[in-house]
Amino acid sequence: MPARATETRRAAVLGSPIAHSLSPALHRAAYAELGLTHWTYDRFDVDEAALPGFLERLGPEWAGLSLTMPLKRAVIPLLDEISDTAAAVEAVNTVVLTEDGRRTGDNTDIPGMVAALREHGIDQVDSAAILGAGATASSALAALARVCTGEIVAYVRSEARADEMRRWGERLGVDVRTADWSDAAEALRAPLVVATTPAGATDALAAAVPERPATLFDVLYDPWPTELAARWSLAGGAVVGGLDLLVHQAVLQVERMTGRAPAPLAAMRRAGEKALAER
Repeated sequence: MPARATETRRAAVLGSPIAHSLSPALHRAAYAELGLTHWTYDRFDVDEAALPGFLERLGPEWAGLSLTMPLKRAVIPLLDEISDTAAAVEAVNTVVLTEDGRRTGDNTDIPGMVAALREHGIDQVDSAAILGAGATASSALAALARVCTGEIVAYVRSEARADEMRRWGERLGVDVRTADWSDAAEALRAPLVVATTPAGATDALAAAVPERPATLFDVLYDPWPTELAARWSLAGGAVVGGLDLLVHQAVLQVERMTGRAPAPLAAMRRAGEKALAER
C-alpha cells in the first residue's frame, strides 16, 4: 500500500556524475502539487562500485530511486524483479522500494519517449532514423517499435556499434538497418529522426537539415537547443526535446513511487524549465 502523505518517505536520483540532474526539481514539484509534504527527493553521486552498499543501507522510509549512468545495467543483479520493459533493453532507470525491502526495477524512458512523441502528435510513422548507439539508442529503438511501422536505420560510428544495434533489433523484433556515421546527413530526411548522441556530436549535421524537415527528437536538454535542433526548428520542422522526455519519464516514476496518479505533468514541466533557465 502507498504511504500516507503524513508519513516521511524518501526518494532520490543516483548516478555519477549527478550534480547536473534536473530530477530533484521535477519530483519535488510533483510532491508539492500532490500535497505530499513529508516526501523528500535528493541526489547522490554513486558509481557502480558503491551501488550495492548504498542499497543495503536504505531504510523502510525509502520509496524509490531514479537511476542514470552508469547504473542502469549495474543495478539489475541487485533487484528482486524487473519489468518486461526494463528486461527488453537490459536497462533500469526506476527502482520502487517497499517497506519490507523488496526492490522492483522498471524502465520509464521507453514509455516516456512514446508519451513525448504523442504529445507532439506523433502516434505512427512509416520509417525512422536513429543517430548514435548505446543504452539510449536501445531505449529509442524499443520506443520506435511502438510507433514505427517500417524500417529503422541506425547511423553509427563503428562496426561494433552496428553489431550491437542489429542485436537489439533482433531482440526487440524491430526491422533495423545500420549505416555508417559518415552518411548521417541522409538520416535527416526520415519522417522521424531520434538523436541519442552526446552534446556536440550532431553539430556538424545542422548544415544538412533539409528544406522541409519532418520531426526531430533530440534527447539532450542541456545545452538546449542543440545546433541541430535550432536549425531544424528554423527550417519549420517539429522538435521534441530532451526536457520533454525527462518530464514524461519522471511523471511515470512519481506515479510508481507514490502510488498517486496522474502526476502533475504541467507543474513538473514548469519546474524543469525554471531549473534550466537558472543555470
